Amino acid sequence: MLPTRSTPSSSKASAVGARDAGPNRLSRRRRQEVLHAYLFLLPCFALFALTILYPIGRAFQISLFHWSIVPGGASDFLGLKNYQHALHDPVFWRALANTGFYMLITVPAQIVLGLLAAVLLDARMPARALFRTLYYLPVVTSWVVVSLVFRYLFITQGGLVNWILHDQLHLVAYNINWLGARWTAMTALGILGTWKGVGWSMVIFLAALQGVPKVLHEAAAVDGARAWGRFRAVSLPAIRPVVAFVTVLLVIGGFNVFISVYLMTGGGPVDQTQVLLSYMYRQAFSFLDFGYGSAISFLLTLIVFVISLAQLRLFRRPAGAS
Repeated sequence: MLPTRSTPSSSKASAVGARDAGPNRLSRRRRQEVLHAYLFLLPCFALFALTILYPIGRAFQISLFHWSIVPGGASDFLGLKNYQHALHDPVFWRALANTGFYMLITVPAQIVLGLLAAVLLDARMPARALFRTLYYLPVVTSWVVVSLVFRYLFITQGGLVNWILHDQLHLVAYNINWLGARWTAMTALGILGTWKGVGWSMVIFLAALQGVPKVLHEAAAVDGARAWGRFRAVSLPAIRPVVAFVTVLLVIGGFNVFISVYLMTGGGPVDQTQVLLSYMYRQAFSFLDFGYGSAISFLLTLIVFVISLAQLRLFRRPAGAS
């Protein structure tokens, strides 16, 4: 029996079919991979929705009501009146200004001091691991403990700060009531926030500096650049994304200040040192006005989102761009 001979038309048809079958198989395999990925993510997303998304949605619902804490009690629907109340509340604006003042103290100080410590600890020096540990120790110390310690440091009578300034150095004529006035209390809170956060910034910057190629420093040194010139021309541009990352997180952390304010001043005197979170806490858990407290929390979230988005757009611009 003679072998059959394929015609050119049949060969062409089989080639076209093979070409069509290939993409179809790849597309079907791609859909299966995506489906499997979503199936693996489903349990985690369900947990995320239960513990994060549902409470957020529930809090937004509460912010629209004069919420009754009595089980089964009727809650009066207010719509956006809680948000309007916040926008016309002078204590809310004072709390926002205090939060901004706190950030103006802590964020630049933590970036500058953390970067300076990282540069120093990146160099070869004896006991470098010990100094790194000492700088990071405040970060892992309890906020409650350090807030109480700083409260006793800044008390008017018997505080270490007044003892040094008044009794030892004679720089002031009387003991300063640090925690009894708005701006001195916010300054003390800013000093605490800076002291506690420098170690965290230092660790992030140190990891970034160690990732800068050494050959770039060597090339700059060959060209005659000194230490400051090498840092400004080589290290700083290389870690610019890390600086942006740290800045955004520090700003978010500044808006979340609460424990130190609650323990050192309690928001007083007469609401002079309230920040957004402490004022929200007072409205919700002292006055039991959960609707107004929830509205303040969502306004805080909106402010943080807008500022973070503006920072990301700012840092995304190339260096030197207008």
